[in-house]
Amino acid sequence: MLKRLKILFAVFVLSSVICLPQLAANEKYTANECFEKFSRGTLKFNQGLDKAVFKPIAKGYRALPVPIRVGTSNFVGNLRSLLTFTNNLLQGDFRGAGNTAGRFTINTTVGILGIFDPASKMGFEKRSREDFGQTLGVWGSGTGCYFVLPVLGPTTTRDTIGLVGNVFIDPIYHLTHNSETDVVVGNENLSEHNYYYYKGTDAVDFRSKNIESIDSLEKNSIDFYASVKSLYLQNRAQKISNSPISDKGQDDSDWEEIDNQ
Repeated sequence: MLKRLKILFAVFVLSSVICLPQLAANEKYTANECFEKFSRGTLKFNQGLDKAVFKPIAKGYRALPVPIRVGTSNFVGNLRSLLTFTNNLLQGDFRGAGNTAGRFTINTTVGILGIFDPASKMGFEKRSREDFGQTLGVWGSGTGCYFVLPVLGPTTTRDTIGLVGNVFIDPIYHLTHNSETDVVVGNENLSEHNYYYYKGTDAVDFRSKNIESIDSLEKNSIDFYASVKSLYLQNRAQKISNSPISDKGQDDSDWEEIDNQ
C-alpha cells in the first residue's frame, strides 16, 4: 500500500512541476489569490485557536529554564536537519548537504544527540531549513494559489504538495514508522507516536520564539491577512533563492507556518 502511495505521489509531483506555471529565474515570488474569502475566515479561526491553545502552551514552554529550552530546540533542530539534508541533495546543493551532514554528525556525537551545538564553533554554520516545497521551487515549479489552511496556516499549492512530500522523504518519519523498529504496547504504537511528539515539540518551540513578533504584527497591521500573506511569500522567496533573511529577530524557520506549525 505504501509503495503505491509513493508511486502516486511521484506522479503527482511530476505533474505539478509540469503543469504549474513555471517560475522564471528573475520572477518575484508571487501567488494567485484563489480562495480569499475562505482564507480570511480560516485565518480568523486560526487566530482564535492560537489564543486559546497554542499561545498559552508556548508561554508555558518559555517559562522553562533557558538551558532546557535551548537544548530542546537544538535536539529537534538536529532531527529536522535530516530532512534538510535530503532536500539539499534533491536541489543539487551538495555544499549545503555537506554542511548539514557535518553538523548532524558532530552534534549527534559530540553534542550528545544534538542537545548541544559544537558544530557551529567548528565552522559548520547553521543554515536555513530546506523542505520539499522549496525543492519544487528550485526545480522551477510555479507557486499556484495562495490560501490558508486550518491549524497549518498560510501556504500555496506548491507548498502544500511540498508538505505532503516532506512526509515521504523525511528519514525520521520512516524510522518511526518502520515495522522493524516498532514498539507496541497494547494497541498503541509508541514508535509512531514519537514522530508526532517530535513535530509537536518543534511547533511549540517555533511559536515560543515568535510570541512578540506575531503579537506586534496583529497589533500594527491595518490588514492582518494581507500582512501575513506578504510576509509568508517574501520569506518563501528568500528561502528558495537562499538569500539572507532580513529580520534578525526571527528564527530561520519562521513563517513556514504561522502556526505553522
